[in-house]
Amino acid sequence: MIDHRPLLRAIFDAAVAAAHPDSILAARLPDVPRGRIICLAAGKGAAAMAAAAERHYLDTLGLDPARLVGIATTRHGHRVPTRAIEVIEAGHPVPDAEGLRGAEASLALAATATPDDLLLVLLSGGGSANWILPAEGITLAQKQQTTRALLRSGAPIGEVNAVRKHLSRIKGGRLARAGANAAEIVTLAISDVPRDEPSAIASGPTVPDPTTLADARALVARYKLELDDAVRAALNDPRNESVKAGDAAFARARFEIIATPRQSLDAAIQVARDAGYEVTDLGADLEGEARDVAAAHAGLAREARAAGKKLAILSGGELTVTVRGNGRGGPNQEYALSLAQHLKDLPDVAALAADTDGADGGAGNATDPAGALIDARTFAKLDELKLDPAATLAANDATTFFEHTGDLLLTGPTLTNVNDIRVILV
Repeated sequence: MIDHRPLLRAIFDAAVAAAHPDSILAARLPDVPRGRIICLAAGKGAAAMAAAAERHYLDTLGLDPARLVGIATTRHGHRVPTRAIEVIEAGHPVPDAEGLRGAEASLALAATATPDDLLLVLLSGGGSANWILPAEGITLAQKQQTTRALLRSGAPIGEVNAVRKHLSRIKGGRLARAGANAAEIVTLAISDVPRDEPSAIASGPTVPDPTTLADARALVARYKLELDDAVRAALNDPRNESVKAGDAAFARARFEIIATPRQSLDAAIQVARDAGYEVTDLGADLEGEARDVAAAHAGLAREARAAGKKLAILSGGELTVTVRGNGRGGPNQEYALSLAQHLKDLPDVAALAADTDGADGGAGNATDPAGALIDARTFAKLDELKLDPAATLAANDATTFFEHTGDLLLTGPTLTNVNDIRVILV
């Protein structure tokens, strides 16, 4: 039996490399202004983006270090060494007090910008959780409870962020308003959202927001979220409406996406083709319940197997899990577990599902698994240990399942994030 795991990992690594700040950021950085560069970064790639900006401005261009200031707020365990830009490690996916400190300090620094300064905002996936600055009248604990309820609801990320933006003093264009003392604002973003919607990346702190308070209230009702009275009151307060197109905050603001899930999926596809596989490209924007999407993809794999094809089925996007059990896991592990359930009688099919940031669900630790792999070894362990995929799915306990089979993908922080990469090799 051929070991497909090295190829699966090479496909995943190619997707990550295509979006890494070290290789993509420098060429997109703006020119040096007459005044300072105020660099504010948020997300899982924030520290890596800040370090890349430092190398460009301080080393390549020889900028006086006194003219570069900033704060990078990133996930715990995602720090890299920096010189001029302070790094703050904060909670994700549930925000914490360090995220509050990072957001407050970033908003205050933005407010010092002058017409000669450049406000350089570097965003990557995870910024919504890392920059936590609750609206007036809401405590950090109440915002944390709201975040947990949203994450458990199964709502897609765009809807999650539509609610978060209306409970924040930094999201939904508010950072741009804080720095709008005629300073130029340039935002460079690594997209982690389906269809690369700017207002959804890190909840759009520097761009107009098309969603409204009414939208947020409707989502709370649709998902039957149990929220504190203070949170519900905030969603009824007109002062918490996000910043809309035409606001003066965006007069000198420019937004550019420098890496996308599509680019990373294309890089992954090229590796599969180079290995001799025909490719079925399901797109970079998939959404839906992880176990249901996996069932559909397993059907495609069975069809290819029956037709005698050598096929790689690849997809990106961000799947969700409606949490009903008390186990451990994430959408990629749940997808892989559902695949194992549906393909366990096909030992010549192998698959990988992982988050390009290196952490799939989990407890917010840098050691969380990126996802999982399955192949003939998985199916053999399933039988040997008498594991029950259906019962494990019901408990939302995919991590425990793959700990038993030895199939967790452990990468550590990759320092970027362009959503998920899923590949099935037939």
